[in-house]
Amino acid sequence: MSGMAEGGQGGQAQGSVLRHVSREDSSRAVAISWENFSHWVCCACVVTFDLELGQAIETIIPSHYVLSDSEKSNISYLSFPDSNSGCMGDTQFHFRIRCSGSGAGGTGLQQTADHYNAPLVLMPETGYYYGFVYFRQVKDSDIRRGYFQKSVVLLTRLPYITFFYQILQKIAPEYFTNGLPSLESACYNINQWLPPRPGHVVQLPLLGQLVQVRLPTKSDKPGDTRGPDEAIKRSSAVMVIPAVHDLNLYQALQPVLNNFELIWELVLTNEPIVVIATSPTLCANTVQALVSLIHPLKYAGDYRPFFTIHDSEFKHYTTRTQAPPQVILGVTNPFFSKTLEHWPHIIRIGVEPTGTAAPRGRPKEEHKATQRSRSPGDHTDLRPGINSKYKQMLHKDKTFIKLIVSTKTPPGKRPMEVQNVMIRKHALELTTSFIIPLERYLASLMPLKRDVSPWRPPPQLKPFNTEQFLRGMEGAGPHLTSGIKGNWSGLYKRFLNCPNFVHWFSVRKAEANQKLRQLHLDMLCKADVNFWMRDKQEVEIVDFLIQVKDCVSNILMHHPSAPPPALQALQAQIRTVVSKLPEDLQSCLSPNFLPS
Repeated sequence: MSGMAEGGQGGQAQGSVLRHVSREDSSRAVAISWENFSHWVCCACVVTFDLELGQAIETIIPSHYVLSDSEKSNISYLSFPDSNSGCMGDTQFHFRIRCSGSGAGGTGLQQTADHYNAPLVLMPETGYYYGFVYFRQVKDSDIRRGYFQKSVVLLTRLPYITFFYQILQKIAPEYFTNGLPSLESACYNINQWLPPRPGHVVQLPLLGQLVQVRLPTKSDKPGDTRGPDEAIKRSSAVMVIPAVHDLNLYQALQPVLNNFELIWELVLTNEPIVVIATSPTLCANTVQALVSLIHPLKYAGDYRPFFTIHDSEFKHYTTRTQAPPQVILGVTNPFFSKTLEHWPHIIRIGVEPTGTAAPRGRPKEEHKATQRSRSPGDHTDLRPGINSKYKQMLHKDKTFIKLIVSTKTPPGKRPMEVQNVMIRKHALELTTSFIIPLERYLASLMPLKRDVSPWRPPPQLKPFNTEQFLRGMEGAGPHLTSGIKGNWSGLYKRFLNCPNFVHWFSVRKAEANQKLRQLHLDMLCKADVNFWMRDKQEVEIVDFLIQVKDCVSNILMHHPSAPPPALQALQAQIRTVVSKLPEDLQSCLSPNFLPS
């Protein structure tokens, strides 16, 4: 790292001092409890370019956080722009990688009961890391390579895209100016934050400022952006983040909005998509915008906002010996134009102005993103567009497309924020119209209340029958709530065989069965066991005791510190039943069923 300082661009002397501070603080950091920190961030990293080692992690905070060799390699390569994309100055982007070390499966992930009140799309990821990168590249004649290149990275399980981008905008410049102690101070600040609490406006101290943001809940209505009052907004001591995950769809997807319904279908049905862009920022934002198109559905497939040839899963995703996996890849290296040419859906995002319609002086036809075909040998064409082999099921909403992509006023002069709201609303209405028949059919699978009895185990949601659902579509399909025409049944057939449906149904099934268990529990607590026992055999009574004991165990598992009043009611029911049994059977059952 000849000529590179730990934080800024100051030279070897400053670097050696800061490295010494880092070694002193690393031993002190181990003694600190990092529990609060882990609710928000797994670790902070500094990645540098070493002339001998290449890209490498030089600092991890907290120092005891364990990353596997594969994770370290992926983070190192994903923290720098790929393929000389000309990113001079400061560049921000993010990536997503699979956990392969001790953190795989959610180990070390701090979750609280509050996390489960978050929307599905904002739940912590148990099998993936999000890496938020702030990369700086500037000319430096004191460095043999001629450039200072370094990245600050926050590694987390939380998909709070907007939140972490803005947090890093505060942390990284301070680090590049003041060195490693500034980054350590930021991490110590984060370690003072209370755990995320959906539905609350949280105030988070960070490097002399107060960060304020409201964390949404799953019960929030779409478009709910409740924030701080005007007095707080005007305070220079407070950095207000309006939303943790509010992506600008218009800015990210503007070049391909002419094919909006096609892209929405591809994402909805987990089709393999590769996004080829000219910078990691464009690339990451486009991929993240794609997976958010089907909100409130959670995109259940794998997706990589930024992907390089050095990724440990490169061979898996680029093989030609099997069909492309159900993943959305974001790439910038022109090498992928050839390597992934066999993929069925390729979106190209070139150097296009954002926030405006087609630039003056350019033909409208040249600006339009079309489902064009390209010659097989042309692997360098980055003109915006989508190349897809998919047979679109729904017709284009020409009125909406004309309203959004028109070069004439008012759309041409409409603020980007307004365009974003219009696109988000259109996507939400489309997805909601698609979900309504599924929710209606799901409701028909719920057992009736009269089928729930305290003397029997709680009933379960009935199985999903595809043929039965499709038959019911004829008179109660999305055509009743959406003005878009097309082959809705064909689209449902595709959806019912993809990961997005599997995830949606598994979540809704779990919620439905939980409601049934709660209804059963309420009945069980109020049941008249004395009346029920009058004509029951001992074996039936023992079976009932086992059922009640299972309910008690379930409550203790989910509420170990503060069990609800239902626990006392169930234990009272057990005591009542046992007391009515013969003495010999009481002595046999009491150790197993009565609390000590």
